Amino acid sequence: MLSVNNIGIEFSGTPLFEGISFNINPKDRLGLAGKNGSGKTTLLNIICGEASAKTGSITHPDDFSIGYLPQEKKMQSQLNVLDEAMQAFAFLNDIKDRLDVVNEELQTREDYESASYAKLVEELEKLNTQLAIYAPERMRGDAEKVLLGLGFRHHDFKRPLATFSHGWQMRVELSKLLLLRPSLLMLDEPTNHLDIESIQWLESFLVSYYGAVLIVSHDRTLLDRVTNRTIEITNGRIYDYKASYSRYIELREERLSHQKAAYSNQQRQQRDIERFVERFRYKASKARQVQSRIKSLDKMEKVALDEIDQSAIHFRFPPAPHSGKVTVEGKNIGKRYGDLSVLSDNDLQVLRNEKIAFVGRNGEGKTTLVKIISGQLDYEGELKLGHQVQLAYYAQDQWEMLDPNKTVFETLDDVAVGDIRTRLKTILGAFLFQGEDIDKKVKVLSGGEKSRLALAKLLLQPSNLLILDEPTNHLDLLSKDILKSALVQYEGTLIIVSHDRDFLQGLTDKVFEFRNRKIKEHIGDIFDYLEKRKISDLKELEHKTKQLKTKEDLPSDNKSKWLEKKEIDRRLRKLQTQLDRLESQIEQMETEQESVNHKLSLPDQFAEEVKSGELYRQHDQLAQKISDLYVQWEQLQSRIDELKASNQ
Repeated sequence: MLSVNNIGIEFSGTPLFEGISFNINPKDRLGLAGKNGSGKTTLLNIICGEASAKTGSITHPDDFSIGYLPQEKKMQSQLNVLDEAMQAFAFLNDIKDRLDVVNEELQTREDYESASYAKLVEELEKLNTQLAIYAPERMRGDAEKVLLGLGFRHHDFKRPLATFSHGWQMRVELSKLLLLRPSLLMLDEPTNHLDIESIQWLESFLVSYYGAVLIVSHDRTLLDRVTNRTIEITNGRIYDYKASYSRYIELREERLSHQKAAYSNQQRQQRDIERFVERFRYKASKARQVQSRIKSLDKMEKVALDEIDQSAIHFRFPPAPHSGKVTVEGKNIGKRYGDLSVLSDNDLQVLRNEKIAFVGRNGEGKTTLVKIISGQLDYEGELKLGHQVQLAYYAQDQWEMLDPNKTVFETLDDVAVGDIRTRLKTILGAFLFQGEDIDKKVKVLSGGEKSRLALAKLLLQPSNLLILDEPTNHLDLLSKDILKSALVQYEGTLIIVSHDRDFLQGLTDKVFEFRNRKIKEHIGDIFDYLEKRKISDLKELEHKTKQLKTKEDLPSDNKSKWLEKKEIDRRLRKLQTQLDRLESQIEQMETEQESVNHKLSLPDQFAEEVKSGELYRQHDQLAQKISDLYVQWEQLQSRIDELKASNQ
């Protein structure tokens, strides 16, 4: 158990929080809540020892370990992905070296009754326990398992980490923490660099994690599914709720309601006392009562109202101009970056007023396609926008494209035209830029402020096709709700790329899934899609094939069409047979892999196979074969889908 005892800290003489105390018990699933600037990250830094408190202390047993993933971290590794992940276990080499020293010393000593000998025996047991906890014989398999869960693929393991984006490098940092399995795992916005599949895998991992978990996150769904306790920092104090995030919000509102009632009651009592004192202050017969009331007023413990940060962007998109029925139409769309194919031979159609979510693993082509639609990338195939389509595009890095030397007001004023120029201050105010804020240079703004400014630019010209790529990055929960409300009321066509499931829920009516260079359309919102695909644990999207229902087709008047249809049916049956055979092979391979994993989990019973490395070689070979079979499965399934479409 970890105890936070009377912690206090201040900056520039102003207290951030003081007198904070609480315990973290084994198996606790804690969410840390509070408005921006309330001290959440500071508290995490104090708990893990990266910052010092002015008052108070953090106490825990000697064998209690803490792992902390900050929001951002600089990395300069020259290793490949798998080797960098394995660095999590580098400390085990020191344990093994010390174990050799202790064993050698115990063998040479004969003072079995001495205190120093007993101390060595105790250290030996402790070192052996540490090695048993991390199970060195399974480390490589565990590292691969975690990396796959976080979105990496087998062929990524040997790639230098430096060739990946910062977001993917942060995933490796997260994997190292998960592999270490500390007593307390602290994560500060862990979903910032994850896609939906990886977030779901992380959820499952955290729910079943053996130790305690403390999370700071703007992902409401993650908090609701993982946490069972919420600690709120407000006005320098904490409130501890035995509830997940959504329930905590309800309980907080109840607390504030009671607090306001108590505050109003106290204010009424104070006014009554003050009126009594003022009326009878100079009457000798009432002197005793007056003094009694003055003393009661002085002793009265003041009820303070907690300030809840309700500031958030507030706006509505302008009316969408009329456009044709078809907004976007593409045929055989493909995109390559050198030898890397991101998209291949995709057809798509987006109709007027549809609201579509682009989902899939990072790197599957979601951002590539929105850039193609917005005219920022060349491509293979044909793509055209519909009649009178006016497009507005918000890129992932839109805020980085702002001119750092312009002021907030100049950023909008330079692109505004017509009557809207008279309303720029009103628009900026809706995005929380007020007073002197509008004269700030863009270069001094925070990431959240830049994101809000970039969103404000979308209002300067009407559009009937709005494309948003990860618009909720840097936005707090309240601002995300306001943006979602504005998008629900948006009258035009919406295409949105996001991994925020709570934000997407109820916002879109169609999902485009990006996978293996292909795009597949799903009707419904994000949770309909996730339920249908049954994404879970370490598996990719489940590969379940619906059996094709063969229908007897009567020959048509056109004999050539009938013969063509008959040939397609024959080819479908042949491909389905191949697919069934392939699924049997996959099932057999996965059974063999489970057997190998079982042996690896029992190193004492299979010591010879473990030490020789034979089990590890079998594991790697089976993993590669399964991966290859799944690629073949995808290719066969795609051919079946194409034939079915042509046979309708």
